[in-house]
Amino acid sequence: MLLVYTHKITPRIKYTFKQVCTRILGIPVDFTTTIEDFIAHDSLKMSYAKQPLSSEVFIRSNDLLFEQGLSDLDINIYDWEDTKCFFPTGEKSALPFDIFAATFYLISRYEEYLPHVKDNYGRFPAEESLAYNNNFLTQPVVDIWAYKFKNLLLEHFPDYVFEEKKYSVTPVIDVPSAYKYKLKGIMRTYGGTFKDFFAFRFKDVYERFGVLLGMRKDPYDTYKYILNRQKKQSFKFIFFFLVGDYSTYDKNINSQKQKFVSLIKHVADYCKVGIKSSFFALTDIELLKKEKSRMEAIINTNIAGSRQSFSKVNLPESYRNLVELEIPEDYTMGYVNHLGFRAGTCTPFFFYDLDYEIQTPLKIVPYHALDFAFLKHNSLLDKQEVLQKLIRQIKAVNGNFVPVFHNYTFSNIPRWKHFKSLFNIILKSVND
Repeated sequence: MLLVYTHKITPRIKYTFKQVCTRILGIPVDFTTTIEDFIAHDSLKMSYAKQPLSSEVFIRSNDLLFEQGLSDLDINIYDWEDTKCFFPTGEKSALPFDIFAATFYLISRYEEYLPHVKDNYGRFPAEESLAYNNNFLTQPVVDIWAYKFKNLLLEHFPDYVFEEKKYSVTPVIDVPSAYKYKLKGIMRTYGGTFKDFFAFRFKDVYERFGVLLGMRKDPYDTYKYILNRQKKQSFKFIFFFLVGDYSTYDKNINSQKQKFVSLIKHVADYCKVGIKSSFFALTDIELLKKEKSRMEAIINTNIAGSRQSFSKVNLPESYRNLVELEIPEDYTMGYVNHLGFRAGTCTPFFFYDLDYEIQTPLKIVPYHALDFAFLKHNSLLDKQEVLQKLIRQIKAVNGNFVPVFHNYTFSNIPRWKHFKSLFNIILKSVND
């Protein structure tokens, strides 16, 4: 066990040290404000304060973990070995910056509480983030810092046996529309047909009626392919089905249609299943509660988690609603158009409510690659190159890679050509 001496034990200190030490490095951690207890401890120990006690492992603390609420922080980014850092310390400190304060800033999503410009869907864009503007969005800096801290502990406690964590993958399949043509109802079928016809999309008209007459397979019906891949893996995929009502933003199938219900049940036999909350449920907790109950009635068990429509997270409201409804996990923390690490990490963490200064039970599972983010890379070789680089970054810190694909990503639609090969690279990376 690592014993941390500090002059004041705060909720922020407990939250951050447990994330870095326990969840990333596998080290149990405890805290003390009593010098005698610290001196008597005969295993891993360090001090986190303004001045060292003696010659122990000492990291000079920034004020951030002792504050409450939000402050107007002046953050300067520095190069440090093969990564970036901020909140510098001083000569006496064993590390040149306070990795714990920096970690808290990133995983609490402190910057998303501060005033910022939202995109067209009301989301926090990558371009507003510290990581994007200082060129470390593509590095899991929190995990990198944690392993540098581990090396520091090893220098001082060479006999301590650390727990070894392994690289893992959690594939996410997002299903905003289960089928392109099937089960859409008469009015939507006629409306779609006329729209395609007058836009001269005759190929789509032909394809639609081929599907409806049973002569062709629906383009979005890729479930057999995905489930066949699942059967060959020891880890579970997680599906997020939209079961919200039809609206301007959400155009899935009516959740009362038996064939749609049967599809969800069939997938749930092999994979974890959660809800993809509808766009209007993002700000309406009663609507979200209704959708949660609807999905649980279909799968006859608790949902595995949630993923917000359009990858939209408004802090802290979005996550407070999930906490209130006792939804265990969220898979929305990432950027739609950029590969990388929105929270600076590839290790799940718990939502810390900065307004109430408490750690909540909601586990945030950040995603690092959404299929749309690969579209800016034209060739298959370019796509493979950026994917392999991302995998190497996560493997180096034994992290959990969370890619997000849609059911239609595995179709034969030209836009998604070669995406099956990217998915296979990800699955294969676990055993490489």
